[in-house]
Parts: sequence; C-alpha cells; structure tokens
Amino acid sequence: MKILVVGTGGREHALALKLSQEGNEVYAAPGNPGIAEFATLRDVDIMSGPAIASLASELGIDLVVVGPEAPLVAGVADAVRDSGIAVFGPSQAAAQLEGSKAFSKDVMAVAGVPTAGSRVATTPEEAAAALDEFGAPYVVKDDALAAGKGVVVTRDRAEALAHAAACERVVIEEFLDGPEVSLFAICDGTRAHALQPAQDFKRIFDGGKGGNTGGMGAYSPLPWAQPDLASVVLETVVEPTLAEMEKRGAPFVGCLYVGLSLTAKGPKVIEFNCRFGDPDIQPVLALLESSLGELLLAAATGSLDTVEAPSFSDGASVTVVLASAGYPESSSKGDVITGAGNANSINDVDVIHAGTAIIDASTPEEPAHRHLVTAGGRVLAVRAKGYDIDDARSRAYAAADLISFDGLQRRSDIAAEPLGVVEGASLL
Repeated sequence: MKILVVGTGGREHALALKLSQEGNEVYAAPGNPGIAEFATLRDVDIMSGPAIASLASELGIDLVVVGPEAPLVAGVADAVRDSGIAVFGPSQAAAQLEGSKAFSKDVMAVAGVPTAGSRVATTPEEAAAALDEFGAPYVVKDDALAAGKGVVVTRDRAEALAHAAACERVVIEEFLDGPEVSLFAICDGTRAHALQPAQDFKRIFDGGKGGNTGGMGAYSPLPWAQPDLASVVLETVVEPTLAEMEKRGAPFVGCLYVGLSLTAKGPKVIEFNCRFGDPDIQPVLALLESSLGELLLAAATGSLDTVEAPSFSDGASVTVVLASAGYPESSSKGDVITGAGNANSINDVDVIHAGTAIIDASTPEEPAHRHLVTAGGRVLAVRAKGYDIDDARSRAYAAADLISFDGLQRRSDIAAEPLGVVEGASLL
C-alpha cells in the first residue's frame, strides 16, 4: 500500500517504521529526521483536514494514519474520509473521548464502564468541594487536551487547587490505587482487536518522582498482569464504549487507548485517548508479528472481521526516552546530538526520533556538514528487543549510553525490578 502517516513525533516514527518494514510505500507529513531515513517526507499543516486530504489525493494514498490527538480533535480525519480516502483515526465527534475528560466520563457512566468516581468543576468552590469529597491523594485533570501533562496527582491540597484554578474546567477524581497499564484497541466502529498490553513511566525522575511527562519509557509484555487482561478489557470497557458511541451517532474508528489501573477490585479506566500512546506503543509495535498495515486498513474500512487478531513474538521490548534539559517544564532546543547513528546500528535496537531537527553547519571546508539537534522535550527513544524484559532492558540502556547531548535527562529505572509497581507511589 501507499500509506501517509501524519505527525512529527516518536509515535509516528514507530508506526511509519513498522509499516515500512512490511513493504509499504510510506510517506510522512511533516515527519522528522528519523523517519526521513526510510520514508518520503512532505510538508503539510497537520491541523488542516483539507490540506492533508489534498496531499493524500495527490500522492495516490491508500491509507492515511493520523498520529497526534490535536488534529483528530480538530476533525482532520473527517476531511480525509469525506474525500473518499481510507483514514485510521476517529471523527471529530468520536475524538471527544480524549478531547473532553467530562465527555469521556459521561460515556463511561452510561456504558457501565468501571472507572473512578469523578466530579466536574468550573469554579474554585466546586473544585474545593470535590477535593474534600474524594480526599487525598488528589487527582485533578484538565478537561481539555494538554499533551499528556494536564494531570496533577498530589497530597498537597493547595497544589491541587492551583492546578484547578489554572484550567477552565477540570475533572476531579478519586485516586485509583494500583499499577497502571496501557491497552490499545484497534476499532472499526463496532468491533475491536486488542494489542498486547504495555506499561509506561510518566514521572520525570526515578522512583516515580517529579512532574508528569508525556512518558519517559515503556515495556511489554507484562508478565505480572493477569493473562486474560486484554480480553477482559475488550469485554468490560471497549465493547460497551463502542456500543455507546454508536448510539450517539459517533462510531469510534481508530485506536482507543485505554489507560487502566489494576485495582484490588479489578481493572478500572483512568482515561481514554483517541490515538496510540507514546512511548508505550513503541515496544508493542516492536513485538507485533502480524501486519500492522492490514489491521489499520481493516479498521478504517469497517472490516475488522476479515483479519485475524494481532499476533506477537516471544521475548520482550523496552523503550528508554532521552529528554532535553528543562523538561517537562520547558525544553532546550539546538543542542547537538551525537551517537544516535551508532546506537541505531546495533542489532535489535531502534532509535526513535521524537523531538529532533537537522541544522546546516556547512563551511567552505565542510560544504555538506549537518548536525542532528534537539528540538523538543522528549528528544529520542531507544527501543530494544530481547529474550526477556531484563535482556531487552540491558540492550536498551547499553545503546542509550552511546547517545549524548547537553542536558540529557533519562530515567535509570525503566522496566527495572520490581515490575508492576505503582508509578508515583512516593505520594502515598
């Protein structure tokens, strides 16, 4: 197939790489320097549905895969679908499952999905009342999109109130005590196939400390989780949600990311996203043996019943994120990166680009001299496959040791024993 992947980050790099390895002709818009190594980049405004639809038509694209949440919430998939081109990604109406926390909580309540109790607050008084109702640890979520960083979990009531005050509308929830798991459901509007579960690490520092990030690392599979977790979540969460979205006239086509807490009372939903998570999709894709392209096309065309459930190889995969100085509060741009090529050349290791750029450092003496530099908060992710989690982890960190740039931040405890710990447990 000819496939167009829309986006610039690590998620898009991992998707495009897998699709390219399957023999598809891959284009990325606008892509990044890592994707440029194996795919054709085209510049486009990813928030413009007509621009993406026009580009896809011009290139003769068979399938458009929209990576980030912002274009989906803005309705980009609708424009592509209306142009007659298959697109993997929900409509604007269906993307409200991520675009509004309050909307998703309402869908879950009506569908009977197990999740945390919650209250919507728009005033300081409402926020204070909700915090007192649920007690500490306090969970305060910006209702709108916040690039994975709109959630505060804290025992400090003043901090919780301050976060609520900084947002136009918040959802305040009871704290779900248990290890967190990411499950990706590939949906065609009525049916779904689940991918292998993963766990990611959200806090910036070792031990689950520091500020929330978009994700500092991930691994899969999860040997400590119940073996039938994926099928249980399909039955109790995904299928009821798809049925409710159909009733609302907004069938969900795309990736429904289910963020779960494995509580003493069973799996409960922390949040829905309307796209693949990053970096937690990276190790899952490394282990996927069946065709990703066929799976996404079947979902996009309402024909998941024509493809087998995804299959995965033995072994494990671990991803370690390298972030720039100042992240997550800010990010440092323009710092020269060395060693990425050496790391990427190691067998069973992929260096996934998330926030990089190429700058021209040509001189008369070196007319074609270019530098890879930092261009975002999460800069690179080093992904490795191994015989088991410990082996994959060792390979990922050994490769990550080859990469350097000023201010580099990384956690040293991604996929470390004990597995299945509660991220942020230092709060309790």
